[in-house]
Amino acid sequence: MTTTQSIITILIVVFGTILTRAVPFFVFPDGKTPPAYIRYLGTVLPYAVIGLLVVYCLKDSFSGSFHGLPELIAILCIAVIHKWKKNTLLSIGAGTAIYMMLVQVLF
Repeated sequence: MTTTQSIITILIVVFGTILTRAVPFFVFPDGKTPPAYIRYLGTVLPYAVIGLLVVYCLKDSFSGSFHGLPELIAILCIAVIHKWKKNTLLSIGAGTAIYMMLVQVLF
């Protein structure tokens, strides 16, 4: 890729990013209530995305030699810590640390 092609590619990516960030502010201006289905998507979509990420992360873990045991232990720890402390950042951080410890030391 030449320098000119690289600059054009970067400019197109920047324009696309700015466009996707700015369009919602023009389509749904401040003070105007968005349609009901947009409010519904704003409520439901974050949970759907998290569920999709969990499924994507676990898709290959049950075919390995430990059949997903470190992942299941980490998920249980995340659930317990989140139920106990009600702190998302703490539960995800601790779950990641526990998973990495399990994979590096025990499994």
